[in-house]
Amino acid sequence: MKNIKYILLASAATFLVSCNDIEDVDINPVEAAAERPALIAGSANFSNYVALGNSLTAGFTDNALFIASQQNSLPNLLSQKFALVGGGTFTQPLMNDNFGGIALQGSRILQPRLVFGGAGPVSLESLIGPVTITTDLAINNPTGPFNNMGVPGAKSYHLLAPGYGNIAGLSLNPRQANPYFVRMASTPNASVIADAMAQAPTFFSLWIGNNDVLGYALSGGDGSDPITPVDGPPGVGFNQTYAALVASLTAGGAQGVVANIPNVTSIPHFTTVPYNPLSPLNPSFGPLIPTLNGVFGQLNQVFAFLQVPERSIVFSQTAASAVVVKDESLVNLSTQIRDVLNGSPTFPAFVQSFGLPAQAAPLVANLFGVIYGQARQATAGDLFVLPSSSIIGTVNASSVEFLMSQGLSAALAGQFSVEGVSLPLADKWVLLPIEQAAIASATSTFNATIAATANQAGLAFVDANEILNRLATRGITSGKFTFTENLVTGGAFSLDGVHPTARGYTLLVNEFMKAIDATYGSNFEASGSLVDPGAYPTNYSPGLR
Repeated sequence: MKNIKYILLASAATFLVSCNDIEDVDINPVEAAAERPALIAGSANFSNYVALGNSLTAGFTDNALFIASQQNSLPNLLSQKFALVGGGTFTQPLMNDNFGGIALQGSRILQPRLVFGGAGPVSLESLIGPVTITTDLAINNPTGPFNNMGVPGAKSYHLLAPGYGNIAGLSLNPRQANPYFVRMASTPNASVIADAMAQAPTFFSLWIGNNDVLGYALSGGDGSDPITPVDGPPGVGFNQTYAALVASLTAGGAQGVVANIPNVTSIPHFTTVPYNPLSPLNPSFGPLIPTLNGVFGQLNQVFAFLQVPERSIVFSQTAASAVVVKDESLVNLSTQIRDVLNGSPTFPAFVQSFGLPAQAAPLVANLFGVIYGQARQATAGDLFVLPSSSIIGTVNASSVEFLMSQGLSAALAGQFSVEGVSLPLADKWVLLPIEQAAIASATSTFNATIAATANQAGLAFVDANEILNRLATRGITSGKFTFTENLVTGGAFSLDGVHPTARGYTLLVNEFMKAIDATYGSNFEASGSLVDPGAYPTNYSPGLR
C-alpha cells in the first residue's frame, strides 16, 4: 500500500459517454381524414394562472437557474398554450444572466450552471474561464408579483412559512430563508402561499413534495436532511401541510392541476455511478491489488472469527471490484475488531511490515476497529450519489490528519485514507437499501395524500411517479425522440442528474395538458396543441451569456 497516492475510477472517463445515444425514431403518424378540432379551454379558466412548487416549477436545470432555463420552464410553456384560450400574461422572476448562480453583496452563495465537457458534466468556468455572477440579492431583485412561484429547494412546509424570503435569514445557522424566494417575496415576512393567493389565481399548478424526500436522498440519508414527517400541524407534517395548501388555493374557486412525487432513486443522480468501478486494468489500482488483499486478509480473518464473513473485503484481479462503504445499519464491531487483533500473536509482525514498531500493534488494532467497524464492500443494492464519482479513489485529507494525529506517518496515513478503497465511503455518498426503503415508504404515503386531496378537490392530477417509472424501465417516445433515464445522452435529464432538460420538461408539459383535458374538457391533445419536444434543446451552450 505504500505506493497508493490516488486511485482513479476505472469508469470515470467513460461512464458518462458509454450510454446509448438518443434514438431518433422515424414516426410518420397517419393524420385522420377529418381536420383536427379547434382548441378550446373547456370549463377551465386560464385568465390568471399561478404556478407553485420547487425547482421543477422554477425551471431549474444543469444545477442552476438562469434566463434560458426559466424561459423553458414547465409553467412558462404551459402559459403559452393557455394564452391561446384566454390565458393572461405570465411573469417570472428572471435571473440576470445565463450563467446561473447567485451573489450576495458581490460574494457568491450559489454557483454557475454545469455544462457538457465532452465526457460528462463540468463547471461552466472550467470551459470558459471566470464569470461574474450578476444576480445579486442585495442590489437587483426583480419586482413582482410573479405568476411563477417555483422556489428551488423548497419543501412542502416552506410554502407556508412566513419569512422564507427574508434576506436576514440567509445568515442564520441553520438557514431559515431561501435565496430564490428572497428575490421574489413581496415583503420580508411574506410566505409563498400568501404571495400566490394575493394574485387571486383562476387556475394554478402545484407540484411540491419532491424535496421532502429528495433532500434526504441527495445527502445519502446521512441524517443532515431528514424526510418530512407524514403527520403534524400545517407547516410541519406533509399530510396537513398539503391539505392546507390545496385548501388555500381553491378557497376562491380556482381550478388547478397537481402532480405527485417521482421515485427519486430512479433518477440518474443515483443510477449513474456503478457500485463496482475499481478495475484491475487501471494502472493506478491493479498492481496494488495483491498488497490490498494482504492487508484486508488480516481483517477478513477477524470477520470470519466474529462470524460475519459477509463483511469480508476482497479486490478481484480479473474483474471490476466494488468500493468499500461504511454501512451504519450494521452492528458496530469496532471494539471486537480491536480486541481480536490485540489477541493475535501474528498481528505485531503484520504491523512491523508497515515500518512501524511492534509496540504500535495496540494503536493499529484500535484504528482498524475505528475505521472498519461498520465496513463492507458495496453490492448492486447500493446507490451512489453522482458527486461520489469525483470522490472515489481520492485521498481524504481529514482522514490523513486524524491518522497522523494518532502517530502514523504522512505516507502511511495517506495509504489508509483512499476513499472507497482503504477508507470506507461515508454515508453521505451512498444510499443504503434501508435508506432506499425509507424513501420508497415516504414517497408512497405522500403520493396517496396528493392523489386523495386532488380527487376530493376535483383537481387535474399528473402521475409523475408513473412517468418516471416508464422512463426508467422502457423509455418514452415523443415526436421523433425516444427519451431514456441515461445521463447526458438520454435526452430527459440535465447534467445534474436530477432536473429535466428543456426537452425533458416538454414531456411533463404535455402530460399536464393531457390531465387538464381529462378533468376540465379542454382539448390540447386532440387539437394537436401539445408541445413539440424537438423545438427545445437538451444542452445549453457554454457560450450562452
